Amino acid sequence: MKTLSLLAVAAALASGVSAHYRFTSLIANGQTTGAYQYVRQNSNMNSPVTSVTSNDIRCNTGAGSGAGTQTATVAAGSTVGFQMDQAVYHAGPVAVYLGKAPSTAASWDGSGANWFKIYEIGAVITPSSITFPTDKATFTFSLPRSIPSGEYLLRIEQIGLHSAGAPQWYISCAQLNITGGGSANPAKVSIPGYVSASDPGLTVNIYYPIPTSYKVPGPAVFSG
Repeated sequence: MKTLSLLAVAAALASGVSAHYRFTSLIANGQTTGAYQYVRQNSNMNSPVTSVTSNDIRCNTGAGSGAGTQTATVAAGSTVGFQMDQAVYHAGPVAVYLGKAPSTAASWDGSGANWFKIYEIGAVITPSSITFPTDKATFTFSLPRSIPSGEYLLRIEQIGLHSAGAPQWYISCAQLNITGGGSANPAKVSIPGYVSASDPGLTVNIYYPIPTSYKVPGPAVFSG
């Protein structure tokens, strides 16, 4: 019986690991594209990144190059997004960044101060609870109309805050060629370096005591 019990626990743990969610498909030009057609596939698969100082925090483990990934052409100001393989189920914020590639999106590893935030979903706080309206499988948002044309990495992160003091990043990057842009020059950050491990938005205990405020980690959103 003890052996069977251990096997059951192991199976449950394996099932839990395989159930982690992934951003797999780009939504662009009114279409949900194929899984990993324009989104870089990582070797981490569905496990989170847990170090905010690791280069893996850019596009996830093993996704430093997009040589095998296509680059989607989209217009500045258009609506884009990500489709997941299943809905987010860990409480925490979502943020989306654009990074201007020095040359092509496929060849860029995400290094340098080239990133700026274009979208975020934060917390809803009441006297008795803090919740995050991120428990869904589709996220859409607008590209700033004023950003320069060119090739970019589009990076989405959802930060799981379910284990107090041990945040988990669920990350993917898509490759874009943005056309019809402008001349805006938003303030930029490096990834890693865009947030600190001691950021209150990462160290927060969402269970007790209930926070009275919450700021999504990272820079302010550039609306363009």
